[in-house]
Amino acid sequence: MEQDSRLAGTVRPGGRTARVRAAVLEATQDELVLHGFHGLSMDAVAARAGVGKTTVYRRWAGAAGLVADLMTELADQSAAHADTGTIEEDLRANALSVLAAITDERLGATLQAVIAAATCDKEAAAALSTFYERRITEWGKSIDLAIGRGELPEGTDGHEVIRAISAPLYYRLLVSKEPVDKATAERSATRALVAARNGAFIG
Repeated sequence: MEQDSRLAGTVRPGGRTARVRAAVLEATQDELVLHGFHGLSMDAVAARAGVGKTTVYRRWAGAAGLVADLMTELADQSAAHADTGTIEEDLRANALSVLAAITDERLGATLQAVIAAATCDKEAAAALSTFYERRITEWGKSIDLAIGRGELPEGTDGHEVIRAISAPLYYRLLVSKEPVDKATAERSATRALVAARNGAFIG
């Protein structure tokens, strides 16, 4: 999930509407990092973005709308899957990109805030699910390429391989609160690859 972790306010072509959206989403991310989902205030976002409250309420309706749009933007900014020519290096790249995302001071805090909200808010959960499904689908293409090269068995489920890499990292981050470092990420990629080669993810 490599990306510029700032959001992050990058202005895209499109005039004032694009600039307003960029400012509001950057402010939304700032407020999430500072106060979490349930402390996310539409008025505070508008003030931080320098945008009229009426504009923010009209376009995004509520905090859930802001978070859904933010997660869409973060998914859009994420880098494409690796294509190094070997599945070992592709999966290693995936593991390290996840590590970079979850340990980044700004992006990691954003993800943790939305993950926490998703446990009790259906709209936050939907936004989070959409974000991760897009990222898993993108990185699953690495598995398809590996199958085509004969590196993995036919029928290997790329989504499940990518989930198997990320899951131990998120467990350490959110549940056991153990350190998550480069060695941990690389071990997760290696274990997933061994399992995939032995057909654990077929079907």
